[in-house]
Amino acid sequence: MLLLLLCTGLMGTLRAAGPDETGGLVAKGATVTKAGGGYAFTEGPAVAPDGSVYFTDQPNDKIEVWSEKGKITHFLTSCQRANGTYFNKKGELLACSDLHNRLVSFTMKGERKTLAEGFESVHFNGPNDLWIAPNGGVYFSDPYYPRDYWEEGHQELQKVRGVYYLSPDGKVTRVISDFKQPNGLIGTPDGKTLYVSDINDGKIWQYTILADGSLSEKRFFAPEGSDGMTLDNKGNVYLTNKAVSVYNPSGKRIARIQIPETPSNLCFGGKKRNILFITARTSVYTLKMNTKGVH
Repeated sequence: MLLLLLCTGLMGTLRAAGPDETGGLVAKGATVTKAGGGYAFTEGPAVAPDGSVYFTDQPNDKIEVWSEKGKITHFLTSCQRANGTYFNKKGELLACSDLHNRLVSFTMKGERKTLAEGFESVHFNGPNDLWIAPNGGVYFSDPYYPRDYWEEGHQELQKVRGVYYLSPDGKVTRVISDFKQPNGLIGTPDGKTLYVSDINDGKIWQYTILADGSLSEKRFFAPEGSDGMTLDNKGNVYLTNKAVSVYNPSGKRIARIQIPETPSNLCFGGKKRNILFITARTSVYTLKMNTKGVH
């Protein structure tokens, strides 16, 4: 089995899981295809208006761009060790900055701006993942992951590993404070529901989003933690842990897609938004789907 997987990986493709595991979500005959490799650790995929996908090679402090034609080009170096990313309506790329514990934005010319760097006069621990609501407000997780470039004795800054909301007028509020380790999050396109992963507790929670950006009605959704998350046009929630798990809106797992490397994050790319783009450690992968991404 190991030899078979190694050989398949060298060819660059791996057959998607069988019908009993993919739930009809994967296009007929589609394969999980390696789109690029040789990275240190890939993360933070975000689809641009033209369908291309921007993703980070975080330890190497770079942002790369995948096109539907299969070509990968370089976008930016010295991007403050960007982790999770997301495009806003202006076409700017917002990013969770691991280097300076900030939420930042990049224009397509590479110009950068700090959007938020702390809560109640204390720096964040290290923003990790984000989602932009229809009103322009930004939800982002702030877990605590020690980094190898920190000086010895570095302490956790925020004592709460929380989730925050940056309102359109620039105010930061903490909206979740009872997680062990918040990580991936995603919201519905109508701006009414937010899904958040407590990765250290192995659970996904679902919240109702109120008009002021606060959250209410915390509900258990799925018994898996997740690094990154995305949604399709049927309301299914895609998680990344040991594989890509897909849950329907009722919280039932309907698919599990194996990836050659452990996946870290994902989004839908391509002009039709029907290509699942997956970041996975040293490589990135694509898979053509019957479903499409949402905005």
